[in-house]
Amino acid sequence: MTDSVYLAPPTQEAIHQDLQSVFRAGVKLALELALEQEIRAIVGADKWQRFQKGRRATRNGTYLRSLLTSVGLLEVSVPRTRDRGSACGVIGRYERRAEEINDAIVSAYVHGVSTRNMGDVTQSLLGENVSRSTVSRVTKTLEEQVEALRSSAITDPIVYLYLDATFLDARWARAVENVSALVAYGVDQSGHRRLLGVTIGAEESEDSWAELLEQLLSRGLKGVKLVIADAHAGIAKAVRRLLPEARQQRCVVHLQRNVFGKAPRRLRRRLASSMREIFRAPSLKDARQRLDELAQGLGKQVPEALAVLLDGFPAATQFYAFPRAHWTALRTTNGIERLHAEIKRRTRSVGAFPDRASALRLVTAVALDVATQWRRQRYVVMSEEVKAELAKVA
Repeated sequence: MTDSVYLAPPTQEAIHQDLQSVFRAGVKLALELALEQEIRAIVGADKWQRFQKGRRATRNGTYLRSLLTSVGLLEVSVPRTRDRGSACGVIGRYERRAEEINDAIVSAYVHGVSTRNMGDVTQSLLGENVSRSTVSRVTKTLEEQVEALRSSAITDPIVYLYLDATFLDARWARAVENVSALVAYGVDQSGHRRLLGVTIGAEESEDSWAELLEQLLSRGLKGVKLVIADAHAGIAKAVRRLLPEARQQRCVVHLQRNVFGKAPRRLRRRLASSMREIFRAPSLKDARQRLDELAQGLGKQVPEALAVLLDGFPAATQFYAFPRAHWTALRTTNGIERLHAEIKRRTRSVGAFPDRASALRLVTAVALDVATQWRRQRYVVMSEEVKAELAKVA
């Protein structure tokens, strides 16, 4: 009687490693076959053919090129000639990574993987560590996105323009400074949001906002009926100077925060409820009436807060002049605040940027990534009736 032999089934890890080896061998073979076809075209003769009519060069062996691909690191034999270079059209001259790897690095960087942690990610997925300097070089391709946004023409009229800034740290003149990222997006006549511009300024000032608006106007910005922003004096002055015909809507949420800052904590909930009723009134007349009721009641207990509310009320109620269907979208800058939250989430992992250019690249890339989601649905309704109402707004 013979003893039976027990063969343990292969583990998932072993199967995975075997499949990876097969895939690597297949990709390596395909690349080397393509390189062989290319060298034949350069030389004008097949391998080992010493005498061939039309020969243009002489082969000079091969050299190994390391190439990081989606299946891992490959050592590819690259054929070369004595005086006409090597076959590099397939894999690119001096390239050490396949194009899809560079695209993946850029995408991971935009979505939150820092340059410090990128090596861990590529090591886990591809078995190869990518250095911080490599990530920095690869992500410089984002400059194309920055330039494309900066130079693209604004062909359609922009009805509503949203402006706001967020702040981040970047190295400037050998010191880390807190700089402002100014963002502008608009709503066109189809009701869709469009990212219009991103700049990095030394500070949020009239000059920096004027520079951004001048860029937008030079690219074709027109038709703006309402600018929605916070109460920053620099924005207001720049808009009055460069978009004098546009109304300015002060963000209701920012106004409420300023009002709360002048009221005791125990009364803020009641104050918030009253202000909510004011800015959700069915008409400007009703909003004024509710403001008067607040002034005669709770407002007497918080005169400083009431003064802030009375001062900001005219600018915060400009939305009443526009179609009712748009009021919710026009009262606040919540849309751009959500964009800023995504920018902050991403830039927080960076810390201080090495320069303002790298900050602009990442902020623009994140903003463009968020903007791709805006194409899926309209931000505001733009029916024929609504357009007719808009046409009547002076």
